[in-house]
Amino acid sequence: MKPIMLAGAALSLLRVSAFAADIGVPLSSPLPPLPAIFTWTSCYGGGHAGGGWGQKDLTDTTGFLAPTTGFSSANLDITGYLIGGQIGCDYQFASNWLIGIEGTVSGGKITGTTNIALPAFPGDSATFKETTDFLMSVTGRVGYAWDRWMLFGKGGVAWAGDKYSAFDAFSTYDFEGLENRMGWTAGWGVEWAVWQDWSVRLEYDYYGFGQRNVLFIDNSISGLAGPENIKQSIQVISLGVNFHVFAGP
Repeated sequence: MKPIMLAGAALSLLRVSAFAADIGVPLSSPLPPLPAIFTWTSCYGGGHAGGGWGQKDLTDTTGFLAPTTGFSSANLDITGYLIGGQIGCDYQFASNWLIGIEGTVSGGKITGTTNIALPAFPGDSATFKETTDFLMSVTGRVGYAWDRWMLFGKGGVAWAGDKYSAFDAFSTYDFEGLENRMGWTAGWGVEWAVWQDWSVRLEYDYYGFGQRNVLFIDNSISGLAGPENIKQSIQVISLGVNFHVFAGP
C-alpha cells in the first residue's frame, strides 16, 4: 500500500513541475514582497496660513474710561489673516489610533474697529480698535488613521498678543493698551500624506482667553492710566503643509 501512495505523490509532483515549466515559473522563485504599510509615526515641521475671526468685549468695570471717553462698553468683531509654523511628533499604534504633541506659532493681523456716538459730547465720537498679531499654542493630539488619511483632534494651552486703542474725533484723548494673554485652545482637522514624507492638512481651532483687566494709558495726558476689562475669543481656519522625518514609506 505504501509503495502505491508514494508513487502517486511522485506522479503529482511531476505534473506540477511540468505545468510550472510550461508557464515559465521556476519552483524556486521567491514570493513577491508584501507592500509596506504606511505609518504616521514621525516627527515633523511645516508651515500654515489661514484666516481668523473673533469677538472682543470691553466693559468699564472700574469707571476709569467712561468719564473721559463718554462710553462704558464696546463690542466689536475682528477678522484677518495668520501665517506661521508648527513642529510636532506623532506615534501610531497598531490599532490605527495615534497620539502626539505639537507646538505652533502664528503672526498676522486679526483686527476690528467700532465707532460709538457720544451723546454727552455733541459732535464728538469715540473709536475703539483691537488687533491680535500673535498666537502661540502647545497642544496634545489624538488621531485615527486610514492608511494615508488621518483625522485628528487637539487641545492645550495658548497665548495671544493684543493691542488696544481708544480715541475720539476731537483728539482729546488717545488711550492705548498692550497685553500678552494666556488661555486655552481646542480644534480638529484632517491630514493627507500626499507624497513620500510630505502631507497637507486642513484645520479649525478655537481660542478662548476669558476676561482680564488690561492697563490703558492715555498718550495725550502724561500719567493718566487705568484698567479696563476685556473678554475675547478667536477662531481660526488654516491650511498647512508638513515634512515628516522617519515617516513611513
